[in-house]
Amino acid sequence: MGRPMLLVGQPLLAPLLPLLRANYDVIVLWESPAPDALAKVDAAVWAGEFSFPVTLMDAMPRLGLIACFTVGYDGVDLDLARRRGVAVAHAGNANAEDVADHAIGLMIAHRRWIVGGDRHLRAGEWTIEAKTRTHSMGSARLGIVGMGAIGAAVAERAQAMRMSIAWWGPRDKPGLPWPRAAALDALARDSDILLVAARADQSNRGMIDADIMAALGPSGLLVNVARGQLVDEMALVDALKAGRLGGAALDVFDPEPTDPLRWIDVPNIVLTPHTGGATHEAVARMAETLMSNLTCHFAGTPMPSLVREMA
Repeated sequence: MGRPMLLVGQPLLAPLLPLLRANYDVIVLWESPAPDALAKVDAAVWAGEFSFPVTLMDAMPRLGLIACFTVGYDGVDLDLARRRGVAVAHAGNANAEDVADHAIGLMIAHRRWIVGGDRHLRAGEWTIEAKTRTHSMGSARLGIVGMGAIGAAVAERAQAMRMSIAWWGPRDKPGLPWPRAAALDALARDSDILLVAARADQSNRGMIDADIMAALGPSGLLVNVARGQLVDEMALVDALKAGRLGGAALDVFDPEPTDPLRWIDVPNIVLTPHTGGATHEAVARMAETLMSNLTCHFAGTPMPSLVREMA
């Protein structure tokens, strides 16, 4: 029996090729493989934020696994995969701690005017007569949208900083030490900082809309480390320019890479290029989880990070 055949989906996964080729036969989607090659594919290695086309699944009748290298898997139609008998795996919580660190960093960078202060100083605008005042982190009211691994890791850090914490998600999670708000808009009204840490799917696209931004208000800070499509970006730009929202700090955008011209004249915003989970350590954990998922799948044993909705 020959080695299993893998399809690798996106060029950004190219650094994985030497690792994968040690144990598998590999073809890459960006080189437009022939239909007969696709027909031999046993598993696909995928970046989960990218849509997995139905036509591609149709072309791979032997496909048994979509192994997302990433933690996110919102680009995969789980219902379709289930109907086709295709398992879906992901990187689990491999980068949750690093994303949580980044989220706290964005909060501090904006609330304590670190990025703005750097620009202020470099522009020669620092004078002895005036000093900008910022806001403390302690006692700030943090509302977390989505209390998964990232949300919980942020809450633990924020608690150590003496912040007040509440959260909201569509399903209650009994046993958490932080109160769940009755609704998303209620959480926004009662927060100084609103952190988006929810998993994206078609049901929650644009959930952070103009009404939620208005509820957060002209002194509120919106932070997004989840997925760009969870926030209505045009409404965000309008709210910031009009002063209906106090500020924003974003690591994710819709689409990506974002057009820098969209943000060039937007006030009170801190931006990073989706680097929250991109640490050397997290990427190493993601690669290790990917290889374990593949090994277990082909051995017929339980995978360490099967998508829970598939279990």
